[in-house]
Amino acid sequence: MLVIFDVEGVLYDAEYLPMLAEKVNKEREIWEITKKGIQGVINWEDGLRTRVRALRGLDYETCRAVADSLPIMTGARRACRILKSRGYRIIAVSGGFTIMTDRLKRELNLDYVASNELIFTDGLLDDVLINVDSDKSKSAKSIIEQWGERRADTVCVVDGANDLKLFDISGMGIAFRAQDVVKDKATTILDEKDLARIIPLIDAHMSHVS
Repeated sequence: MLVIFDVEGVLYDAEYLPMLAEKVNKEREIWEITKKGIQGVINWEDGLRTRVRALRGLDYETCRAVADSLPIMTGARRACRILKSRGYRIIAVSGGFTIMTDRLKRELNLDYVASNELIFTDGLLDDVLINVDSDKSKSAKSIIEQWGERRADTVCVVDGANDLKLFDISGMGIAFRAQDVVKDKATTILDEKDLARIIPLIDAHMSHVS
């Protein structure tokens, strides 16, 4: 049994690059590109590169401090703790960066994390290495096959248009405080800002899975 989580807006109650942009007064510019990427109205990879390059020159310490300050979503710790106690494996697939997801892996006891990497040159932000593109399912498939998990036993919890391909490899898709395009394709919708509320939804769904 497996649960796949998106990170920003799901496991974290924040978007990293817009918070980082506040350090250089570019938050409006970065947030506009971020929203268009989440909504699926621009090419996601191009949008990510544009956002990172707009923040070139920020020092590593600032980037790390902002990553460490990201608030973990209400109910995320409880949800992960309950899922692990029931034998679920937990994956996070993020369009964000290792600088922020490494902490989640530790604190939430995640089994596997896929994310992108910020590139620093001489201690200053320079570019991005994209490991996770707009088809996030590609980043999850290999580990799922390795573990031998069934699609019927796989749940994904996401919020943005760039997460939709994860629905294709999941038996249950939960739209968590999500874009309308995600709600339209989800198995079930959770608008309440408490990630622990996914537990009864998963229980109800899995009771019908043989």
